[in-house]
Order: sequence, then structure tokens, then C-alpha cells
Amino acid sequence: MRKDFERAHVTAYGKIAVLTMNHPEVMNAASMGMVEGLRAALAYIEECGEFRAIILTGEGRGFCSGANLSDTAQRQQEGPRDAGRALEAGYHPLLRTIRDLKMPFLTAVNGAAAGVGMSIALMGDLVLAARSAYFLQAFARIGLVPDGGSTWLLPRLVGLARARELSMLAEKLPAETALAWGLINRVFDDAQLTHEALILAERLASGPTLALAATRRLYWASSHHSFEQQLDLERQAQKAAGATDDFVEGVSAFLRKQPAQFKGK
Repeated sequence: MRKDFERAHVTAYGKIAVLTMNHPEVMNAASMGMVEGLRAALAYIEECGEFRAIILTGEGRGFCSGANLSDTAQRQQEGPRDAGRALEAGYHPLLRTIRDLKMPFLTAVNGAAAGVGMSIALMGDLVLAARSAYFLQAFARIGLVPDGGSTWLLPRLVGLARARELSMLAEKLPAETALAWGLINRVFDDAQLTHEALILAERLASGPTLALAATRRLYWASSHHSFEQQLDLERQAQKAAGATDDFVEGVSAFLRKQPAQFKGK
């Protein structure tokens, strides 16, 4: 089953939704239309009730080559020059939507992930990459500053020194180096990326969805909480998780010495 949105489409693989950015002619450069299509697709995935994990990838030979500069130029002709306007109107709501998803979110980086495309790629709970893929903080090449949350994400993932290097030198970071730096989780041969992503997504889709969603929230909250605040947040989340059917099934399966059959409830 496939459902189309503006410059994006969703394909169902059982409980897994594969969301594909679909403008291969420009290596999936993100126009405002595509951003709106992605947000609509994510809303559909969550609201239809059929899915328990999401994979985001790109059509063709690129993941996302950054913002669509032709789209940017057109918008500048239509009004005062404000490079931040598109961020607040489109990209920021998309990033917040991804952050707040109620199911695991994986990114399968099948080629270039540049500019805001790199930021979107790094939003994955698991970031998987093809061996030929690369990451690029391209902003300095066109006289802009990093955006898409990259100045928040990068120091936390690879440290301040490497974050500055990536952003100020604007050099390509190959997938293998990104893995060695701890920026991403796994690298696969190009032909195996989709297959391996589906295997990992199936593992997560078969898990306790409510607990995994709460785990996502805990990690997103941890960076701006004190230790004591985080302990309390964990207590609240654990109380909720302990009231789920999946917790009952998990304990029962453990005592039976059998794999748990979680239902995501």
C-alpha cells in the first residue's frame, strides 16, 4: 500500500511506515511543499493507527541535499529577504513533529545528507547510512549559519570541537567516519540499507510502543533537566509504563521464559 503526499509518499510494510522524500531530480532538496508533505504524511502515519515504527529515506541517489535554493530564491522575490522565515514557518514545525512522534523513528540515509537534510537525518532514534552516504554542513558554502537544530544536535553527538569543524569548514563527512565519531548508529552496503533498516524497524515495531515512545521523550528532555528533575520524570514515565498491557505481557513472558508478544497497548 502506498499513499502519496506533496513530494513524499508512505509505503506500508506491515506495522512499518516507510516515508520517502520524493524529488530525486534535485536529490530531494527540501522545498516548503516537501516539508508540508512530510508533516502531512507523519500526521497520517500516527492517526491511521496501523503503524508502530517509521523509516525516513530519500528517493533515488540522495537522502536530502538541503533546502531547495530555487524555492528559496522564489520566496525572496515575493517579499523582504528573511532567511529565517522558512525555518519558523516550515522546518521548525517539522522537526518538532519528529521529536514528538509516539513511535520509533529511524532514518535510512541512502546518499547525501546536506544542510537541513543532515539535521533531519540526525533526528532519527537510530541513524542508518549506506556506505556511500555522506553528511555535510553546507551552510558556510552559501554564507549562512547552521540550522535545523544542528547547533543543538551536533555538540551533543560529537562534541563541540567536531561540531565547529563540521560547520565552519563545510567538509563532507563520509558515513564510515560518521560512525566512528558516534554521529550515527550503523553503516551498511548500499544494496542492503533498506533491507537492514526494515529488520531493525520490525524489531522496534514488535516492541512495547508506549514504553518506547516514553523513552524517546525522556531522552529529548534529559538535556535541559537536572539529575533530580530527570529522576522524577523517569518515575512518572515508569508509573505510566507499569500500567500498560505490554508490561503485564513482558513480565509474564519473562516468567514463562518465552519471547514477549507486545501489542503496543
